[in-house]
Amino acid sequence: MDVVGKTVKSSNLLQKVPTGIKGFDEITVGGLPRARTTLVCGSAGSGKTLFAMEFLVRGAVEYGEPGVFLAFEETADELAQSVASLGFDLDRLVNSKLLAIDYVHVERSEILETGDYDLNGLFVRLAYAIESVGAKRVVIDALETLFSVLGNEGILRSEFRRLFRWLKDRGVTAIITGERGDGSLTRHGIEEYVSDCVILLDQRVHERVATRYLRVVKYRGTKHGTNEYPFLIHGGGISVVPVTSLGLSHPASEERMSTGVPRLDAMLDGKGIFRGSSVLVSGTPGTGKSSLAAHVVHAACRRGERCLYFAFEESEGQYVRNMRSIGVDLTPWLDEGLLAFHASRPTLFGLEMHLAHMHQQIESFQPGVVVVDPVTNLAMVASPFEVRAMLMRLVDFLKGRGITTLFTSLTAGGDAIEETDVGISSLMDTWLLLQFLEGSGERNRGLYVLKSRGMSHSNQVREFVMGSHGIDLLDVYVGPAGVLTGSARQAQEALERAEALARQQEMERKQRDLARRRAQLEAQIASLRSEFEAEEQEVLAILEQERRQEALLGRDREQMARLRQADPSKHNGGAA
Repeated sequence: MDVVGKTVKSSNLLQKVPTGIKGFDEITVGGLPRARTTLVCGSAGSGKTLFAMEFLVRGAVEYGEPGVFLAFEETADELAQSVASLGFDLDRLVNSKLLAIDYVHVERSEILETGDYDLNGLFVRLAYAIESVGAKRVVIDALETLFSVLGNEGILRSEFRRLFRWLKDRGVTAIITGERGDGSLTRHGIEEYVSDCVILLDQRVHERVATRYLRVVKYRGTKHGTNEYPFLIHGGGISVVPVTSLGLSHPASEERMSTGVPRLDAMLDGKGIFRGSSVLVSGTPGTGKSSLAAHVVHAACRRGERCLYFAFEESEGQYVRNMRSIGVDLTPWLDEGLLAFHASRPTLFGLEMHLAHMHQQIESFQPGVVVVDPVTNLAMVASPFEVRAMLMRLVDFLKGRGITTLFTSLTAGGDAIEETDVGISSLMDTWLLLQFLEGSGERNRGLYVLKSRGMSHSNQVREFVMGSHGIDLLDVYVGPAGVLTGSARQAQEALERAEALARQQEMERKQRDLARRRAQLEAQIASLRSEFEAEEQEVLAILEQERRQEALLGRDREQMARLRQADPSKHNGGAA
């Protein structure tokens, strides 16, 4: 019978219960196994109790599943105080019949005095607590305290199995916490074998920086993430950060947005950068990376977009003051809540904790633009390879949410300036390089667009000038002597202006000479015309006079002919 590759009924698939813990349900593809027992183990201070309590609180509040917390180490009041900093109000949940907390005091000396010990009494108390609130979720914290009085390994194994079977028979989704043993996941080395799911919490110190990690060691009947995942305990609970990127399925926006520097927008196909893309601004110290980032933030806030700035070199006050000196006042945006600033030294957290912290801040603030300034400082707490892996996850996380991100990167200079110290340029959609151009005894800033995916960008170098009115990008002078910037460019431009003025003056002089000659010629023409007209009038007058004399002579001849009675034709001049 062919049973492989067939569609399995959904009722036969393992059902899962969402924990509501950010990131955890993603890596377990749905949460914890429903109606089964999960072991959460780890060393002291790794976050086991907080993980278990958040599972109950979010189950009650977000999924309508009441829970029972059976404690062996902390009383109800102590637990309420311990989780109050996470924003969990246990008293309100208890009063609302969404949570029951039962503290059981177990003292080895008392057990030894009274004789046999088994879990029957515990089952009675637990059953009562479950029924009192209609619990769907149960937490037992911590298991080794409960079994610390049992020295017989055979009885221990038997009671372990009985407890796990009892919980499964009640149909509750349970978490049991346990201390990590020496060379094993738990002290007794048994719990992990009878649990359907095993989660290991760990806290390690690297370069004197502590980071918490979570790993799903075992999960029967389902796929799950197998890597170590850093997690953060903060004011809103626990956030687990996926270690690997989730793929390249994020959408690509066609919308463009201004960088706040018009001539830079012109270099980027005249429209600026793509929204939701990643931009790298690299350069040596003092080239203006943070100033360019301030223009991007300023322009975004003017459009009403929220911006989140992670700074690893300057405090908020220092940065705002410095940017004000170049005409970029960020104070109004901070006051309006459009801009949030998180400044800290990279050594505050481990690398993964930085990533978890950024995730938490981004999820909370919901920005449209994020700035990380500079990413290279993260290399203080990890290797360049680890920084690159972390930034890859951060880039994918931000792209998945359509957030435009600007990273600044400090480069060491030298011949390999078109490289970043942490090798992240290939992750970026747009790469702007700021560089000092040396010449004529001075240093000036230059800006290049090394790459910008999806657009036809400029290949020209622009001189990068900062003044009290902000950033200007100027054309550099390229001549026989090479590229000129700064005062050399200004001198060359002044020389060109002088030459242009001289050419203009020469043209005007020639035009005036031509006009003068034209006037002389026209005057000569007018004089000749006048002389001609005078001669013409004189000739015409002579001709008119001769015509009149001829006419008079003719009349005299006719009169003479009539007086002589001569032949008329003969006296008409003999013309007949």
